[in-house]
Amino acid sequence: MQGDLAAVIDRIRARNRGYKVISTALIVNEKGQHLTAEALRFRFDAARKAGKAAGIPRQDFQFRDLRAKAGTDKEERDGMAAARDQLGHADEKMTQRYVRHRKGKLVTPTK
Repeated sequence: MQGDLAAVIDRIRARNRGYKVISTALIVNEKGQHLTAEALRFRFDAARKAGKAAGIPRQDFQFRDLRAKAGTDKEERDGMAAARDQLGHADEKMTQRYVRHRKGKLVTPTK
């Protein structure tokens, strides 16, 4: 990792070292424990109600599995075997379950 993403992850890891419970999870609660998807959704909804979520209506925001996106991007660039290796699957059939078939044009990030 590099750039802005690396800086954000470094800040999160530094913050997490301050907790008594050390978790391998990147996103943790105030006690240093793994924050579940449901807990993250609850907190995001609470922030939205408090006016802190950039005015995004709940129906317009979805939490998605970035692992599937990473596998899809890798498969499109380098093939199914490379995607399987990246995702750590022993069986290509499992990788095929993760890879999505894009309905639109692949574009580059804006930044």
